[in-house]
Amino acid sequence: MNSPVRVAVVGSGPAGIYASDLLVKSDLDVTVDLFEKMPAPFGLIRYGVAPDHPRIKGIVASLHNVMEKEEIRFLGNIEIGRDLTVDEMHDYYDAIIFATGATADQPLGIPGEDLKGNHGAGEFVGFYDGNPDFERDWDLSAESVAVVGVGNVSLDVSRILAKTADELLVTEIPDNVYAALQKNRAKEIHVFGRRGPAQAKYTPKELKELDESPTIEVIVAPEDIEYDAASEDARRSAKSVDLVCQTLESYAMREPGSAPHKLYIHFFESPVEILGEDGQVAAIKTERTELNGDGTVTGTGKFTVWPVQAVYRAVGYHPQDVTGVPFDEKRATMPNDGGHVLSGVNGSKLPGLYTTGWIKRGPVGLIGNTKSDAKDTTNMLIADYKSGELAPASKRDPQDILDLLESRSIPVTTWEGWHRLDAAEQAAGRAHDRQRIKIVEWDEMVRHAGPQN
Repeated sequence: MNSPVRVAVVGSGPAGIYASDLLVKSDLDVTVDLFEKMPAPFGLIRYGVAPDHPRIKGIVASLHNVMEKEEIRFLGNIEIGRDLTVDEMHDYYDAIIFATGATADQPLGIPGEDLKGNHGAGEFVGFYDGNPDFERDWDLSAESVAVVGVGNVSLDVSRILAKTADELLVTEIPDNVYAALQKNRAKEIHVFGRRGPAQAKYTPKELKELDESPTIEVIVAPEDIEYDAASEDARRSAKSVDLVCQTLESYAMREPGSAPHKLYIHFFESPVEILGEDGQVAAIKTERTELNGDGTVTGTGKFTVWPVQAVYRAVGYHPQDVTGVPFDEKRATMPNDGGHVLSGVNGSKLPGLYTTGWIKRGPVGLIGNTKSDAKDTTNMLIADYKSGELAPASKRDPQDILDLLESRSIPVTTWEGWHRLDAAEQAAGRAHDRQRIKIVEWDEMVRHAGPQN
């Protein structure tokens, strides 16, 4: 090929941006078009991180630096499989990397999940983060709430439910979220994990920060601080596990406080049923478990019914398939060999198709995992190009894909448009002495970030 290698990356969260960065830093002469379904970039960094965690959102600054590179072009407000098919993309790109992540909530798989008041944590995160794909209002009339899961998403959901609206007003929450939180009646948040403290998936800093609000008292029952041989091994082998256990032990040992919102973390309680009344959540039933010695647990046959009016399940995200690309429903990933998309589980490589991030490995791991994932995938792509395995696209002019999208009347948002949207959000925030107020309506986002008349 005489012209630069043309690569499309689908998904502009960290996985897609890191892959784009590695490609342009490589010894290839390459240009990247970074496609995004949303009108704005950054994926779960914009729409999946709690608004009171600006430290994590600081990752956006480093992602900004990547997106400013002239070899990378952002094309937003485009859904691959609907606005543009994968077959069509082969005409314009030598290779395509899918980094579409995961936003759907995993079910608990227990009776009662059809009751009103049972929510996926991701739905609530989408609401309070102003994701235009999610609800604009939220029923926060429940005084007692259950959160199932002991990972960082459950911490975020629990903390947002337990804080006051005014505590969160200093963040970038949209006006509709602030209005809903003002009506929040939650006084007790009950967090349930089926195993013990050493098996919790919290990160130490986030767990410790949970207790920093003056309106929240975190409570752990002393009898829930229990370890078996595998748990002790986990503490010795990982400092982060030991720090989490130490923090939970400190919560269990202290005297009761007077904060108005009580946040209970219950270990060794496995949800078995959500109970209802008139179609509405009325309680959650759990079975007490005990450690087996190897870090797993077994049910004891002792059940407890906890009166709650809402349940939030924070037990993981589920990647969604992309039309025109194989998807393994059992593993909830694109079939792959570590980078190449395969025709099926243990199938053959599909020429020019690659995957990275959560759609590749499932919704596990942190930013470090995402970076190493992207490196593995881009190394495969580069090796394939150098060995002559990539079939050159027939339409190589960067304007060609824009002409196709314009012919379909798709208002494409751009990186320059993101700067306009970003400036509008910051201006809205300054008017109220806040850093920004996020714009949540899809059409309004496109008006700022899309084509300018």
